[in-house]
Amino acid sequence: MTEQRDFRSTVFLPKTDFPMKAGLPQKEPGILARWLGEGLYGKLREARSGREKFILHDGPPYANGDIHVGHALNHILKDMVVRTQSLLGKDAPYVPGWDCHGLPIEWKVEELYRKKKLNKDEVDPVEFRAECRAYAQKWVDTQREQLKRLGVNGDWDNPYLTMDFQAEATIVGELLKFATSGQLYRGAKPVMWSPVEKTALAEAEVEYEDIVSTQVDIAFEIVESPIEALKGAHAVIWTTTPWTIPTNQALAYGPEVEYVLAFLKAAVPNSPFDGLYGFPVVVAEALLEQFVGRLKAAGEIDGEKISGVEIEVTKRFKGAELAGTIAKHPMSVCGGFFAKPRPFLPGDFVTTESGTGLVHMAPDHGEDDFLLCKAHGIDPVFAVEGDGKYRADWLWLGGEGSVINPKFNAPDGPICTALREAGGLLAASADYKHSYPHSWRSKAKVIFRCTPQWFVPMDKKIDRQTALCATEAGIRASQGEGETLRDLALHAIAETRFVPDKGRNRIGSMVEGRPDWVLSRQRAWGVPITLFVERKSGQYLVDAEVNARIVAAVREKGVDAWSDAAAQALLGDKYDAADYERVADILDVWFDSGSTHAFVLESGRWSELLRPAGYTQPPADLYLEGSDQHRGWFQSSLLESCATRGRAPYKAVLTHGFTMDSKGMKMSKSLGNTVDPIKVMETYGADIVRLWALSVDYTEDHRIGDEILKGVADQYRKLRNTFRYLLGALDSFDFAAEGVAHGEMPELERYVLHRLAELDATLRRAIADFDFNEYTRALIEFCNEDLSAFFFDIRKDCLYCDAPTDPKRRAYRTVLDLLFQALVRYGAPVLVFTAEEVWASRFPERGSIHLEELHALPGEFLDPVLGERFAALRALRTEVTEAIEPLRRDKVIGSSLAAEVTVPAGAPEGDLAELFITAKVARGQGDTVTITPTTDHKCGRCWRHLPEVSEDGALCERCDDVVAEVDAA
Repeated sequence: MTEQRDFRSTVFLPKTDFPMKAGLPQKEPGILARWLGEGLYGKLREARSGREKFILHDGPPYANGDIHVGHALNHILKDMVVRTQSLLGKDAPYVPGWDCHGLPIEWKVEELYRKKKLNKDEVDPVEFRAECRAYAQKWVDTQREQLKRLGVNGDWDNPYLTMDFQAEATIVGELLKFATSGQLYRGAKPVMWSPVEKTALAEAEVEYEDIVSTQVDIAFEIVESPIEALKGAHAVIWTTTPWTIPTNQALAYGPEVEYVLAFLKAAVPNSPFDGLYGFPVVVAEALLEQFVGRLKAAGEIDGEKISGVEIEVTKRFKGAELAGTIAKHPMSVCGGFFAKPRPFLPGDFVTTESGTGLVHMAPDHGEDDFLLCKAHGIDPVFAVEGDGKYRADWLWLGGEGSVINPKFNAPDGPICTALREAGGLLAASADYKHSYPHSWRSKAKVIFRCTPQWFVPMDKKIDRQTALCATEAGIRASQGEGETLRDLALHAIAETRFVPDKGRNRIGSMVEGRPDWVLSRQRAWGVPITLFVERKSGQYLVDAEVNARIVAAVREKGVDAWSDAAAQALLGDKYDAADYERVADILDVWFDSGSTHAFVLESGRWSELLRPAGYTQPPADLYLEGSDQHRGWFQSSLLESCATRGRAPYKAVLTHGFTMDSKGMKMSKSLGNTVDPIKVMETYGADIVRLWALSVDYTEDHRIGDEILKGVADQYRKLRNTFRYLLGALDSFDFAAEGVAHGEMPELERYVLHRLAELDATLRRAIADFDFNEYTRALIEFCNEDLSAFFFDIRKDCLYCDAPTDPKRRAYRTVLDLLFQALVRYGAPVLVFTAEEVWASRFPERGSIHLEELHALPGEFLDPVLGERFAALRALRTEVTEAIEPLRRDKVIGSSLAAEVTVPAGAPEGDLAELFITAKVARGQGDTVTITPTTDHKCGRCWRHLPEVSEDGALCERCDDVVAEVDAA
């Protein structure tokens, strides 16, 4: 045997300086700094100028605190939308924004005062608002840097802030459009109220948590009734809010409910109840057993200990027969308000699901209560103050509270004690578990409280002509006159695209059943309700000149321009400020954010966002936020725009779910299961966070955790390795000199280009569907399955061992070049930093990859017939690989190159030995794959086993020729 030469120096291995070790946490900040220094966003706007626009309007995050993983997911999705649309060649600007007004910021500033033992109410409002403004700006600046670090490309130097004077002026202008078109009224309705924060709350500011409340059964003695037998009996109501009993004004019954008059016999030693059928009650028959069960469980009747209860039903009757019945309040002994008769009123909302079938009515504290009582001439009494205490002059419990304090409502608390002493409390127990609304900021329980507020009516017919005068676009002409805001909003929902589509039903049902929009808040930090109300008539002033002065003043000085000192100047010479009340409430912060379309998309401050003249469609192509915004920003924007423009501000709405921990639990600081995106970037890099966000099914709730991130990092390494291989394999490749035409390529190359065309179609469809999970999955699978595990694996022999001028090697590198050009573009919206690094490694002179766009692939690439044949070949290849593996495992053969394969006679045609990377492939008579070790010798350079190789280590004919060329060179 002759001495073997080392042929490694003659093999054409890939060459690249691109490192396999990414070092993203160290590398990404430098790339980001270069983008910002070179003005990448501005360059992209210039490159796409004049193209078809795609406008994603950023929903404003709240300017308080560091970003959390939900912020990261949300902004990565937005960035993905913008980048993929730009990739398609559209002009897709992104102007980020922040919500800066409202209670969360005011609450935080108040906390700072409390720590200093200061009372916020003693501070000059202008000074207080300045501190709120500074606090918001601090977090805008903080969050801006954190979002930049995620690789989000936008107009970071010129974001929109709801606290900018121009924005505040526009919000005021939008409010005055409502006023001019008659879409505002001041009324007293029960609204959700936070006694802790002393303000009304919108539904979007409330979350529900389980609590345990005191449940009570209270007796109202009947003094008059068309049913003679009911006089002297006790109508029993059940409630879990004992604190509402001091404002009770009526009782409600179900007209179709079956009721009974029943007598209770209780074994009570030394009591008038003992042995007597002397306590008659009226309850729904279907709930009688539950009622008696509560008495037994409580072990008392009206404070007396009992050992048993027997019942005797003496009369049955329909609820409708209770019409005209009058009861007295159990605290009638207090006189005044409590001595007034309590009428029985028919209520369609009364059911027999729980309680007693009779419902006590407190119009101050319930919407059903309010509406039913109002229909019968009963008005609220405003007994509970903003801090949750009964007002000082209230006859019972005056000055006491807070009304939602569990101790105040407890069976031994002041309410139950007084009722027990008055003979009105039948049973009480602190054991009723149920869901209850809480303020999502303070986490404190809220109450329903009736107080004068400003509302937008949902069901008032809009005078289209008046509205046309008040708006820029006018109410939708095609719908004619007489529409309500609810009608307009539901019509707009029907015309809007929702992703996922279930969002349509979600927001539709919310709008369909929502009450009037409560606009007013009793706070200091926000846009004021800039209305003057005439003291004599109670009507707010509608005057275009006054409105113009108000808007101009706010544009110049911000919200501080709305003050008593400025009132006369704003009113002008036509009106005397003494005749008008200046409204001191501020706007619901959802009105602020609901107006962003007006001052961001229409103001002209961001010229790249403006639509061409004559454009009549909604200004935004897409709004994208979490699914909770169906009742928040999506809805407030919809209502604001429908009321002032007659249409939605968006063509499409995309919603994402919430990020849970790795076990599927909601993240909570108290549980210690939160994931900080800043720390994840410090450990893995922003591209890993992006790859995670774009790999999950964001339309549903999804998970993140250490193991999940490790899996994402592994996927990233595979993608990076694909790019590294391409860079190495394309070293010094010159397409003009070495490129091969499609028709001259081998079938394998043409098949891979067919798969690239299929991938291109899949990704374009995913972009159109905003299906980024599919986009990322398809890209990863193509790189891993079609390229690394198939194409690259098969062609490594060609790349390493064929002569540089060989047509097959040139065709392979031509396809690699086409793959590189496409894949770096496909990957750029996902792995923004890595794609830039890859692109710059090959084309350092061509500028950023993010200025490139996706070009249409030649139609000849798509070859379904070839694709079908290769699909069968790949299936057979998998079968062969599985058959070879046991022999490799048992070390019968060293690699697949040493295997001879027999395939079924009907197997697809092709260069099977090349596809399977085996020594030989023959066709047998059976229908199974068989493997045997080859007896051919192994080439010392390419390691293929071929008949022409005379001994192990000698060269095959191809390698002999190539080595001769190398030696000659």
